[in-house]
Amino acid sequence: MGRVRKALTGPLVIAVLVAAVGGVGFGLYWFQPWKLWQDQTVQEALPGGTETSAPPAAAPSGETSAPPAAAPSGEPSAPSSPATGPQTLASGELISHEHATSGTVKLVRLADGSFVVRLENLDTSNGPDLRVLLTDAPVKHGRAGWRVFDDGKHVSLGKLKGNKGSQNYDLPTEVNPSDYGSVSIWCDRFDVSFGAAELTRV
Repeated sequence: MGRVRKALTGPLVIAVLVAAVGGVGFGLYWFQPWKLWQDQTVQEALPGGTETSAPPAAAPSGETSAPPAAAPSGEPSAPSSPATGPQTLASGELISHEHATSGTVKLVRLADGSFVVRLENLDTSNGPDLRVLLTDAPVKHGRAGWRVFDDGKHVSLGKLKGNKGSQNYDLPTEVNPSDYGSVSIWCDRFDVSFGAAELTRV
């Protein structure tokens, strides 16, 4: 009996137990599985009010655009003025990758000329180290589209504020939004997309 007790308290057994506990602790820290059952909802208003669509592009050289319709008789015509509020330049619907993901992504130009990526009605899973990536990668369905968003040109707009809700992410001033065509909810720890949207001009 004494030998058994001594064997169970020997240095090798203690080292194995310490290693096992350490491995479990590291696994919990790395994967953070409890986040799959913890939702965080963030609701942000768009800075500057309700957005409008961007005005149509100017007619190519040599072509003339149709003149504006005349105001009804007896009514003064409204003076034309550029839009002063936020303008939606491009948008797209999120598709699911590793986790079920839905919502709308918009590229919005604010009245001061700055840009934001806006997530509206986002619904995805929570997870460790989730970020919003603006990228030049194509959006593909299925596993083929899970890991492509850090392969080419991309910029992180910061950590995901919440896995549910509507949120704004500022573009750095040096970023030209025309260089990018997609947005991914990206798990930086495991290099995998939870969901992504292709941005199409509106």
